[in-house]
Amino acid sequence: MQHKNNTLLSEESVKTLSERIQTLKDWMKHHIYGQEHLIDRLLLTVFTGGHVLLEWVPWIAKTRSIESLARGLWLSSKRISFTPDLLPSDLIGSEVYRPQKGDFITRKGPIFTNILIADEINRTPPKVQSALLEAMQQRQVTIGDTTHPLPSPFFTLATQNPIEQEGTYPLPEAQLDRFLMKVTISYPNREDELRLMQAGEDFFHQDKHSSPLFHEDEIRQIQTSIQEGVYIDEKVYDYILNIIHATREPSESIARFIKFGASPRASLAFVRLAKKQYILLGRTYVLPDDINSLAHDILRHRIGLSYEAIGEWITTDAIITHILENTIVP
Repeated sequence: MQHKNNTLLSEESVKTLSERIQTLKDWMKHHIYGQEHLIDRLLLTVFTGGHVLLEWVPWIAKTRSIESLARGLWLSSKRISFTPDLLPSDLIGSEVYRPQKGDFITRKGPIFTNILIADEINRTPPKVQSALLEAMQQRQVTIGDTTHPLPSPFFTLATQNPIEQEGTYPLPEAQLDRFLMKVTISYPNREDELRLMQAGEDFFHQDKHSSPLFHEDEIRQIQTSIQEGVYIDEKVYDYILNIIHATREPSESIARFIKFGASPRASLAFVRLAKKQYILLGRTYVLPDDINSLAHDILRHRIGLSYEAIGEWITTDAIITHILENTIVP
């Protein structure tokens, strides 16, 4: 089924946009040594209009990466440390009574921003985590009896430490599913860590002022553009469905390790992200390799592990790898 290109996705516009994205990537790489996969995923998430969850141990530039992205865009951003004593009203706001006038006024919380940096989101109790559900799904929050729309665009870029660490609360499955991707971050390699060591304290005091490369209206245009210019073959659609259904109806070799499979949001995420990869790859068609490259980040938080899998130290990444290796590539 062939699609007709629109003006946004003309060959010239794709090339121009990809060059500007590369400039933004280069600027971020100047502030974050290594972690190119992380930078790509952050950019892809923002221009797709989704939310991303970053996980690994502390002190490996999760928050710094998000802050660098925010400075490269003409968008407002606020950082919230999700501590155990945080209350929902500290996040979304509350109604404040004015005794002099005998009425209530709405005090909006820090969630009213373009980029919400939710730092260590799993260190706060589930009640506060759940306060994000309405914002992430509907881009609005309810304070008292009134619903307030959030600024557009709005993203939640959250970080979390592994749940095995002391003082963490696992995120509810319903909230996890609303993250477009969950990206795990590795330690820097020797070369990048050597650069960090040689830079010393100067690395942490690099110039934080930059001329933003993308403005609010332009980001919204890229997010909401009709994606008819990106072609996905029917065989690629089938390939996505085969991967998704392999998590729901797993083979006998891994069935005992899976408690539940990926939701329909995973299927939609594959299509959204695969199509939007034109901003990074500079082409307007989707290959099976694109689906493979996205699979772990899309599925790792959408597959529930059984107690047997946890007991045998089987990870979701291992299950996804097994599924990819045993799914026929068109």
